Order: sequence, then C-alpha cells, then structure tokens
Amino acid sequence: MGRVPDPDRELVATCYRHPDRETLVRCSSCERPICTSCMTSSPVGVRCPECAGVRTGIKRVAPRRVQRGAVPATITLVALNVIAFVVQVSQGAGSVGRGLTGDIATRGQLYGPSVAEGEWWRIVTSGFLHAGIAHLAFNMIALWYLGSVFEAYIGPLRFTLVYLAAVVWGSAGALLLTPNSPTVGASGGVFGLMAAVLVLQWQRRITLFSGLAMWLGLNLVITFTLPNISIGGHLGGIVGGTIAALVLSGMGRSHMAGLRLKPTLAIAAVAVILVGGAAAVAASQRASAAATPTAGLAGLASSR
Repeated sequence: MGRVPDPDRELVATCYRHPDRETLVRCSSCERPICTSCMTSSPVGVRCPECAGVRTGIKRVAPRRVQRGAVPATITLVALNVIAFVVQVSQGAGSVGRGLTGDIATRGQLYGPSVAEGEWWRIVTSGFLHAGIAHLAFNMIALWYLGSVFEAYIGPLRFTLVYLAAVVWGSAGALLLTPNSPTVGASGGVFGLMAAVLVLQWQRRITLFSGLAMWLGLNLVITFTLPNISIGGHLGGIVGGTIAALVLSGMGRSHMAGLRLKPTLAIAAVAVILVGGAAAVAASQRASAAATPTAGLAGLASSR
C-alpha cells in the first residue's frame, strides 16, 4: 500500500551524489534526488549528470536507495545454486568434480523429451544445477561479480526479473538447438546479466563494468570453441536478458535504474519470462514430434 503524504512531516531526500546535502529536487528522467550542484537544466526540466550526459569521472555510480552492498537477490541465487549442488553430491554423485547423479539432477536437469511430457519445471530448475565443482565455481564467481554491483544499482526486483528471463530464455535456446542433450548450469542467467548491463550502460552512458563487452565476446568464443557447452543456452540467455532490460526501461524511453518500477513494466517483464517458458515448451514438443528421443539420460550433460 502506498504512503499518504503528510505535508507537515514530509521527509526530505538527500542528493544521491552528496548524501550530506538535503534537496527537494529530483531528476526529471530517473527521479533520483539531486542538489543544486549536480542539476543540469534541460527543456524538460532538471536532470542529473548521468541523464544529462555530463562526464563526472565516476566509474561506478551509487545506487538509488539501496545501500551499497545490499544485494539480497544475488546472495539468495548463489545460496540456492550451492545448496542444490551439495544435495546433488549427497545423493550419490561419483565425486565432487562431477555431481550429476542423484534424484535432484535426474528430475531437475533440462531434457527435451521430459519437458515435452509436461515436466516444465526443468526450464527453471536446470539453471540451478551444475555438472561439477569447477562449473559451479565459475558461474557463481561471475554471478557474484555482476550481481554485487548490478543489483545494487537497479534494485533486487528488477535484477531478479532480468535473471529469471535470462534463465528461461537460455532453456528455450538449449531446447531449440540441442533438445535431446541434458543441460544444466546458471551461465544462461549470467550471460543474460552481462547483456542487460550492457543495455543499461548504453542507455545511461555510464560504466558499471569496464571491458564488459570484451568479456562477453571472449565467453562467446569459448562457447563456440569448447565441447560440452550449450551454445543455445548461452545465446538464449543473452536474448532473454536483453529483452527484459529493454522492457524494464520502457523500450528505451527510460532506463532500468528509475526510482519507481511501474506496475506495467513489471507485468511486461513477467510476460517476457512466460513467453520464454512457452517457447521452451514449444521447442521441446517440436523436437519430440520430429525425432525419436535418445534413450535415458546417461552421459555428461551440456553446461551453460
């Protein structure tokens, strides 16, 4: 429920770049509070340095109203991935290095014929399972590195929506290209986060991560070069993250770091996730109708 403003006790915000300065002025674009030293006049009102395109020399911009280091969604996602891997290993994995045996892996990994038979949850659960300790470590380091800054800047709800869209669309991509190959891993979500950050940096003319485009390009080279890596999962994650980022920015009319998330944009982001899920199911059903599935789930799953 929204707060009813009390004119006698209205809280005064502080400038997002100068926390010691109180102000009643907000940027007409992102709605962040700014002081007189930071505001820039424009035909549509005053704007903050980032929205006005003024170079500030600041590489990492302070978040809106999220305290620095407050990243509950990132912490939760990392914890869920680690817990899932511990359960995988505890259920009889041959070694910590390869944790694909056990009931949770069998029932949770992405596998086209199973999805086509109605086990749609694999589209999401596969993004929280991993093929080994190295696979888990690489993805969790990348997730923490991106999430610890990106989530603090755009907020946990928007961050979660982007991540889930990337995971679901990553599953759709994997089912489109390799429906009969068991696939696991969080890197579809990680690739989607990289794409979303690039969208935000382009829209806001800021740099949250220097060299991110090169990092994404290098990972794509690895994706197409090394075996047992889900090309469809990574490309699908990029598509999902990009679409979610554009939707949450009003298709470029604003940006993901706006002070208030409009309900229509949140609903549109949820729709992106649902459409990705529908595309994943459709891809699995199409593959199931076109060819006889391979027997069983034996063998090393593709990682993403």
